[in-house]
Amino acid sequence: MGKGFRGTLKDFPGFNANSDAEALYNAMKGFGSDKEVILDLITSRSNAQRQEICTAYKSLYGKDLIADLKYELTGKFERLVVSLMRPPAYHDAKEIKDAIKGAGTNERCLIEILASRTNEQIHSMVAAYKDAYNRDMEEDIVGDTSGHFKKMLVALLQERKNVIKCPLEKGARDEDGVVYEDLIEEDAQHLYSAGEEQWGTDEAIFIMLLGNRSAAHLQLVFDKYQELTEKSIEDSIKSELSGDFERLMLAVVQCVRSRPMFYAKRLYKSMKGLGTDDNTLIRIMVSRSEIDMLDIRECFRLCYEKSLYSMIEEDTSGEYKRTLLKLCGGDDDVAGEFFPEAAQIAYKMWEISSMTKVQLRGTVQPCSDFDPASDAQDLRKAMKGFGTDEDTIINIVTKRSNAQRQEIRHVFKSLLGRDLMADLKSELSKNLCRLIMGLMMTPAEFDAKMMKKAMEMQLLFRLILCRSPFCCQNSPDPSCTEINSDINSMMSICDKTKKQQGLNKETDREPKPRTGEDNQGAGTDEHALIEILVTRSNEEIQAMCAAYRKAFKKSLEDAIHSDTSGHFCRILVSLAQGARDEGPADMAKVLEDSQALADACNADSDERIDKFMSILCTRSFPHLRKVFQEFVKCTNKDIEQIIKKEMSGDVKNAMFAVVRSVKNQPSYLADRLYKAMKGLGTDDRALIRIMVSRSEIDLFNIRKEFKDTHDASLHEFIQVETMVGDTSGDYRKTLLILCGGED
Repeated sequence: MGKGFRGTLKDFPGFNANSDAEALYNAMKGFGSDKEVILDLITSRSNAQRQEICTAYKSLYGKDLIADLKYELTGKFERLVVSLMRPPAYHDAKEIKDAIKGAGTNERCLIEILASRTNEQIHSMVAAYKDAYNRDMEEDIVGDTSGHFKKMLVALLQERKNVIKCPLEKGARDEDGVVYEDLIEEDAQHLYSAGEEQWGTDEAIFIMLLGNRSAAHLQLVFDKYQELTEKSIEDSIKSELSGDFERLMLAVVQCVRSRPMFYAKRLYKSMKGLGTDDNTLIRIMVSRSEIDMLDIRECFRLCYEKSLYSMIEEDTSGEYKRTLLKLCGGDDDVAGEFFPEAAQIAYKMWEISSMTKVQLRGTVQPCSDFDPASDAQDLRKAMKGFGTDEDTIINIVTKRSNAQRQEIRHVFKSLLGRDLMADLKSELSKNLCRLIMGLMMTPAEFDAKMMKKAMEMQLLFRLILCRSPFCCQNSPDPSCTEINSDINSMMSICDKTKKQQGLNKETDREPKPRTGEDNQGAGTDEHALIEILVTRSNEEIQAMCAAYRKAFKKSLEDAIHSDTSGHFCRILVSLAQGARDEGPADMAKVLEDSQALADACNADSDERIDKFMSILCTRSFPHLRKVFQEFVKCTNKDIEQIIKKEMSGDVKNAMFAVVRSVKNQPSYLADRLYKAMKGLGTDDRALIRIMVSRSEIDLFNIRKEFKDTHDASLHEFIQVETMVGDTSGDYRKTLLILCGGED
């Protein structure tokens, strides 16, 4: 990252400890306290200067400054100010102490601190812990943790010395910068042999190498590992390890790659969703304010569509918020610049993406003792007579591959003279019916149905948004009945749509007009159209187009033209051709395409969109990974930042989805699942669409990405959402079976 001082707090010029001590004393004297004076003074002094103020305060007034601050202040603001007043080593020591005291253990706090601190910081923290609590930190951690997780924590705690060790000698981490050139390939091979190459995992090898080698050495080992295996070390850890040990090892790798990026992700997770993890937010803002907060801000803006400053501003309040914003040091959205240091990380990310060969895994496998006739008879029995045996239906449908389900459909009609799909539709209801029906369709039929539904949403949204008394029960149009049945399940999406279209009050009846690219097919589920067309292969898209024409007597391209317009329509039509290049990157063409995209950044809006579309919608994914990597080299900017800054509306969403899928498609789909369930209400169509369509392709990979990004497993997220009514009963049970297990 950037050289020189990269913090946001530094020594205050003209500092006078006695004057500051007096100012703080006066701010807390009498009834109440002047919080503005306290926060302005403390956030404009370095930690070393704050220690001098503490000493001066005791000398002048015979009182402990931290004790007085605790007495005068309350809540999160008090915790933040008091944390700022402690020396860094004592602050870390207290965080460790709090993480292991009491009934439970805060493993994520232990992971964050021990995986990210330097040799010197670890040594000072251990000494501070001994001084403050008269206890040995290692003994306390050993007593509160277990297994391989405990062993790795102990390895990270050791006093580190700059000594050359034999390849697998257990000891302390090398000092930063120490690289053993002759051991790089050997270490990479040891990691491969300990994990991917054998049945089971030799965790001790991972602990010895990741717990002892310097960050500089491990960077080279990880690059060599990827070269040898065509798989990133992160992907190997996700597939080979589990639980807190997996989280710890991933944190170590992330800190080796980029500590600021690691902290940026931790900060985002602390504030996203409902509620704020204030302990994590305070800990990182305090501990990094004099080290690398500027770099963290850059990484935050690189990864997310907002600055760290703006997210803090939205998520916190009062003096607590003002203090955090002072530590943050500025709003990068206002600055509007893309920092050169962030480009270095972007380049490395694309390099890793272009080198990685991901092994995709589904969660649904073919049944080994499959008997379609028996399954057909059991399904008929489950739907015959009074009531329906949903458990039998769920167990059969979710434990057969799609090809096997098609055999069951055929045999059901041959043996019983009945349409299985029609029987299921009449016996099941609501979301369970949609989910089971989706599983019983061929992938092409299902995708065609989802595209049709996405473009039918215009009428449904109009009914919801306007709270219309209109009822379709007596309408000659049979589609109205299904639309009415969808309204209740779609009410949760209504509030989000009202915000997007300007309906801010219950009495509003008409949406505010939208202009330009934002006015595409008002009510259409553009995100669904984008998701399907971006994530399907040429073969899948061509099969979907054929299924669409067969089912709806109209070409998909004509339907897209009818429901969308402008550049967005042209992007969808281009993707719907199913004619994307296939095969590896053509390096001569890579350089040409990356320069063309760079030149387009300076063109007018229409020309820029045309050029981006001609490349992003037609080149193979391996080729685009190399193009985006070279684009960073050409412009010192990341392609994602350009799209966010220069495009808008559905065009931006489509281009951004292409880039996200090129970089890491399971991660993109994990994010779509998270958005489908987060907040109040669930977008059940999106949830069903992804769970059904990816269950035999890459749902296992999506699960891993979901857990890595959101600090909760997909299985757990689906279960927790039932508590607020998003998924329940047989519908939830079916989703959990498709999910394939807890991570």
